[in-house]
Amino acid sequence: MSEGSVSLEAVTKRYGAETVVAGVSVAIPEGEFFTLLGPSGSGKTTTLSMLAGFVVPDEGRVVMGGRDMTRVPPRGRGLGMVFQNYAIFPHLNVAENVAFPLTVKGAPKAEIASRTGEALAMVKLNGFETRYARQLSGGQQQRVALARAIVGHPKVVLMDEPLGALDKNLRYHMQVEIKEIQQRLGMTVIYVTHDQEEALTMSDRIAIMDRGRIAQMGPPREVYEKPETSFVAAFLGEANLLKVRRDGEAVRGPGGVALVAGSGALSAPEGLVFVRPEKVSVAAGPAEAAPNHLPGRILHASFLGNIVRYAVTAAEGATLLCDVANGAGTEIHRPGDAVTLSWRAEDSRLLAG
Repeated sequence: MSEGSVSLEAVTKRYGAETVVAGVSVAIPEGEFFTLLGPSGSGKTTTLSMLAGFVVPDEGRVVMGGRDMTRVPPRGRGLGMVFQNYAIFPHLNVAENVAFPLTVKGAPKAEIASRTGEALAMVKLNGFETRYARQLSGGQQQRVALARAIVGHPKVVLMDEPLGALDKNLRYHMQVEIKEIQQRLGMTVIYVTHDQEEALTMSDRIAIMDRGRIAQMGPPREVYEKPETSFVAAFLGEANLLKVRRDGEAVRGPGGVALVAGSGALSAPEGLVFVRPEKVSVAAGPAEAAPNHLPGRILHASFLGNIVRYAVTAAEGATLLCDVANGAGTEIHRPGDAVTLSWRAEDSRLLAG
């Protein structure tokens, strides 16, 4: 088994009567960027802590490179780690912070100098070697933490909300840099975040956690476009979830309109139809030929720069969000305008209520 592979085998962690992680199993191949995504309290940070060795599972195993690491302390796992607060030592300068893992191991001075310079170049901090934490911006401190995590050439790096304290533009640039470094070094990265956009941008696979379990796992596009539950649909980006009911062979939505979904099935008399806002077209007047169409009125329109987001009310109090690209000649609808919404069958999915 490759050295950078990681497996969780039915790991469970309890604190008193509360089960924080419940029988989580996942196999992560070497070189994958794998993200644990979920709301606060979903168990993602506890899962990462069991991988790091800070928390010992009550049941199950943690396996790395084919070796059982369940009870091996953090120092013996050979991992790189990046945390949200960066954990930069204020009494050490940048070069000393980055070199710290090698210094603790007693690596030769020449090797320490070479690898430290290499790591700083990789995160674009050449010339910052003698600065201290108080002289660095948040983005620069984050780069120091990243350089320190990779300086020892670990096969596996764990990252716990490392970009949470950065502003939006800087966060995006750091996402790109982290992904580039990960691919260049061939590292396995296991990343924890509650930021859906971050997970979609960076990951090879995403595991969405809900109440200590993995609700769904797969490549970003798959979990985004084909959610298996209403929780996954609503958590991972904006989602329209329309109440529907079975009527013989038909599925009927608001106002009794027949709707056709490209996948999923109803196992009960009632359920939901899922469709993303960007998949819904908005037109004045009657619908063109489309598998799904729903009359409504514009409730409000929000100009978001590259898109216009409409909230549209339909029959039975249903409200749908529709994202329309702000292209040349785009018609802007106003509150109160009568419109028809339409979408393709393959862009929608039937889910349990």
